[in-house]
Amino acid sequence: MNETTRTYDVIVIGAGPVGENVAERTRAAGLSTVIVERELLGGECSYWACDPSKALLRPVIAQADARRVPGLAHLAAAPLDVDAVLAHRDAMSSYWKDDDQVAWLDSVSVDLIRGHGRLQGPRTVRVHTADGENILLTARHAVAVSTGSSTALADIPGADTVGAWTNREATSSGTVPARLIVVGGGVVGVEMATAWQALGSQVTLLVREDELLQRMEPFAGEMVTDALAEAGVDIRFETTVSLLTRTGGEVRATLSDGDHLAADEILFATGRTPRTGDLGLETIGLTPGDWLTVDDTFRVTDVTDGWLYAVGDVNRRALMTHQGKYQARIAGAVIAARATGEQVDDTRWGAHAATADTTAVPQVVFTHPEVASVGLTTREAQRYGHRIKVVDYDLARLAGAHQYGEDYRGKARMLIDTERGTVAGVTFAGPGVAELLHAATIAVVGEVPIDRLWHAVPAFPTLSEVWLRLLETHRG
Repeated sequence: MNETTRTYDVIVIGAGPVGENVAERTRAAGLSTVIVERELLGGECSYWACDPSKALLRPVIAQADARRVPGLAHLAAAPLDVDAVLAHRDAMSSYWKDDDQVAWLDSVSVDLIRGHGRLQGPRTVRVHTADGENILLTARHAVAVSTGSSTALADIPGADTVGAWTNREATSSGTVPARLIVVGGGVVGVEMATAWQALGSQVTLLVREDELLQRMEPFAGEMVTDALAEAGVDIRFETTVSLLTRTGGEVRATLSDGDHLAADEILFATGRTPRTGDLGLETIGLTPGDWLTVDDTFRVTDVTDGWLYAVGDVNRRALMTHQGKYQARIAGAVIAARATGEQVDDTRWGAHAATADTTAVPQVVFTHPEVASVGLTTREAQRYGHRIKVVDYDLARLAGAHQYGEDYRGKARMLIDTERGTVAGVTFAGPGVAELLHAATIAVVGEVPIDRLWHAVPAFPTLSEVWLRLLETHRG
């Protein structure tokens, strides 16, 4: 079989939003760049995660908000128009076509090769295309791996035989299962339980731990638990699945407590695993299927000569799209700087070092109520030995909260580093809190002194007034 050979300055494996951003940055710096992708350009986020999941959730949240607004509540009492919601989801997923993404890649002059790319030794990638062609690529400067992650299926007898849903099926299904089991109490589990219960499924949520959203402040998980229960979700804590079978189209689950459940579908939301199993890592001395450990410039630390970079989920630093794109901007700048002999500024606040992956990771859980957090939680601060003051405030006391309607429920928590006099972490839970998050992120990243925050005046009547109330509560 004939093999074509090509040489580029930079090879990027994986054309999700992370890989696209790496490629755009290196190409903008004047480096010839090729991106290799075997699925759709735009990756998991565009077609099976961020965009479609939020398209499913937005009508649910809007309806829940509307049901509390006088003069509107009676109009929002009807069930959701499922066909319209799914049609909107399809549109937000570009109908699982990547024509727009291809056009964008062309506009920034990055070459595209569709196929399965595998490392073939240092600075070398072999691509097997869909039409059977083999292309051997060589990088003058860098190879960036941005292959992302996929659902980690639980090690349960029968799990591989029942056609279990992952996030892909959960966000792209064209029909509503009458009964749905969701396994996992993290972000994906609670978001998909929220969406499908509202769309007409009877959802049973099985949680190994004794609370939801265990990595966040406990009050956030408690509020989401209450809301899911009010919506009709059957939540079972400290419960796992010990056996799965499918008979006659019905999934049957044997639980750890000896109980049995039957459902039409079962969704595993039990964590992520890196897409490195068939990447050729063994050809450069690494173990297939492993996460790739990197330094703050995203060089893979276990590879000599510094030519291999791992960006996004695959390095396990912060498995969120916005963090992956942040990493991509830095990695692209680093690769370009090193290729041109520029001094790499990898100091704490330099342009070539990632710090937000450890100190200020913003996250929103798009349930009702919403949860938004950045920086440390109380448990993390205690674990790491930080001296903090915890300041809580009931969001329902804000005039701006009353605009959301009757029976607003919400809470804010600010952690103050008492040694530095700055904000170490913030968590909000309640309707509309997602839009408060960037201000909190700026406060944490910028290490804004508490005394200075008094002069950032919030508009009245908005939820942003919570900043003033938190400061007043802190002062006492």
